[in-house]
Amino acid sequence: MNAAIDVESITKRFGGTLALSDVSFSVQQGDVLALLGPNGAGKTTLIRVLTTLLVADSGRARVAGLDVRKDARAIRSLIGLAGQYATVDELLTGRENLELIGLLYHLDKAVYRDRAQDALERMSLTGAGDNQVKTYSGGMRRRLDLAASLIGRPPVLFLDEPTTGLDPRTRNDLWQFITDLVAQGTTVLLTTQYMEEAEHLAQAIVVLDAGRVAAQGTADELKDQLGGNVLEVQVTKRADLDKAASLIADLASAPPRLDTGLNRITLPVQGGARVLIAAGRALDDAGVELEDLGIRRPSLDDVFLAITGHPAAPGDDAGQGSHSPEAVR
Repeated sequence: MNAAIDVESITKRFGGTLALSDVSFSVQQGDVLALLGPNGAGKTTLIRVLTTLLVADSGRARVAGLDVRKDARAIRSLIGLAGQYATVDELLTGRENLELIGLLYHLDKAVYRDRAQDALERMSLTGAGDNQVKTYSGGMRRRLDLAASLIGRPPVLFLDEPTTGLDPRTRNDLWQFITDLVAQGTTVLLTTQYMEEAEHLAQAIVVLDAGRVAAQGTADELKDQLGGNVLEVQVTKRADLDKAASLIADLASAPPRLDTGLNRITLPVQGGARVLIAAGRALDDAGVELEDLGIRRPSLDDVFLAITGHPAAPGDDAGQGSHSPEAVR
């Protein structure tokens, strides 16, 4: 298969700050790649380079077979982009915003009207479609912005944290829409802080940390890199949390992670039943009362924590909102 997005040794600095350092990966046509990373990792900066909004200091990248530096204008007619922040015209209605994007894509009137109606329905905006956007809430504007990025059915679609702030129903609707687009051949690169989203949608994952590629592969491949299993302990009493963590720390291959809200301890371990029995005995002998004790396979959250040193959190380095290739000129 041909690569719809090909990134080779991309580096970008802002003054003395190294935002991207020698970043390389590729996305095959008709696949979804999830770009993960903590705040400031460089995810949005990379998307801005790939969508021709920024010029890299070095390296090269191709999107839809075209060079992002030499063929920027042509690329903008082949991509869709939804940034972290909604960029919609407040004086137009929701429907007019969507139809305008269709007009910029040079779609036939009947086609862009049908697609606008479909997008309004998928984003649960049908009832507000003929209202001016200035009357919309922040969440409604976000949904409209996402709808606009999908109007042109571009062969390559960039979504920067597309479901942040969406309710679960709308998030699931967007997931299904993305799945449908990919089934028709669309290539998608998305950034997300939701590990469930990455695992549900993406054929491949790239983890950025401090501007560098820290890991890449499928979800299963990244989990396998951790090795072993994860031991989870939930104590009944908050006062026993630290004590329990110290009692089982020697069983772990890394420091335990404490969740004070759930009275839960999570730690990576080598082994299964043997480790589970040892933990149970140590805690029972010390009189620590348990709500739950178990062994499970690593999750993407565990992978993210192991690679970056902290759990995923919303936000990124520099959000850039734009949904239309023509609107970024």
